[in-house]
Amino acid sequence: MTKKYNKNILLTGGAGYIGSTVAHDLIKSGHKVTIIDNLSTGYKNLIPSKAEFYKADICDHKILKKIIKSKNFDLVMHFAAFVKVDESVKKPKKYFYNNYIKTKSFLNYCFKQGLNKIIFSSTASVYGNKKKKVKEKNKLLPANPYALSKTKCEKFILNADHKKKCKYVILRYFNVAGSPQNLKTGLITKEATHLIKKLCKFILGKKGTFYIYGNNYPTKDGTPIRDFIHVSDLSKLHILSMKYLLKYNKSQIFNCGYGKEYSVLEIVKTALKNSKKKLKFNFTKRRKGDVGYAVADNSKIKKYLKFKPKFNNIDLIIKSALKWEKKVLYKNYLN
Repeated sequence: MTKKYNKNILLTGGAGYIGSTVAHDLIKSGHKVTIIDNLSTGYKNLIPSKAEFYKADICDHKILKKIIKSKNFDLVMHFAAFVKVDESVKKPKKYFYNNYIKTKSFLNYCFKQGLNKIIFSSTASVYGNKKKKVKEKNKLLPANPYALSKTKCEKFILNADHKKKCKYVILRYFNVAGSPQNLKTGLITKEATHLIKKLCKFILGKKGTFYIYGNNYPTKDGTPIRDFIHVSDLSKLHILSMKYLLKYNKSQIFNCGYGKEYSVLEIVKTALKNSKKKLKFNFTKRRKGDVGYAVADNSKIKKYLKFKPKFNNIDLIIKSALKWEKKVLYKNYLN
């Protein structure tokens, strides 16, 4: 007897941190998942064993034709992208091509094949530097090439919707951190750029000093203000968005954050409490492309998706990230 799945999902970037977490949760919820990932930044061991996996580039139309024509997908979730802000500042053309040009090529091919419901991973950095919580209708002022590449993708998708080529949900992530309770997925990277990831590596590494980029921002303690969201709650938002899009066939943009303000200094102090070693921190100059304040107004996801976070606790987020980092070291994933 053939197994009946709830929905059939094409997912790009499923070997990455967030994509793999969503893939696991989709499968656990009874959905069928097909993953495309070229493994340029992803890790095959994060991919669910029950997912169908193709090692391929999203611009490989020959592979796409084979995959899309042979299946009846309900929806595509597009995660595949380069995401390092500091790298994007150094290599803007790389980010423009990989994140924007490739996305345009991929989605245009999907539209031609009748796959026209899209959930797109975007970023809160499209808003740029704001002084208060941002709403989805706020003007976009991308602060770095990474954010610009995502802004251009958003505009492309909105234009495609205007031409009646697709319906979409765009999810603008705030700072994603932590690992699921089962520790099946998490952030793996040789060169950490995410704050909590860097802190976890620092706590488990050699003695030294942890450096905070900038202490002269116009904030309560001079360090940037951020809004963090646990990866499992973010994954839940993808599934809720999928249900919304398939049920109502209406396009939406949603902020994905808790709406809580934490300074970088507060996060550092909270994280270092989890270490038995006497660890020090200090300040260094700002990084180019960083913003001083980025916090979500999340009233829209509460209204439309009935979102009720389960892991809205910064100490829990940091501890789960630390558990994952210990697993990464034990499993020696990077070798």
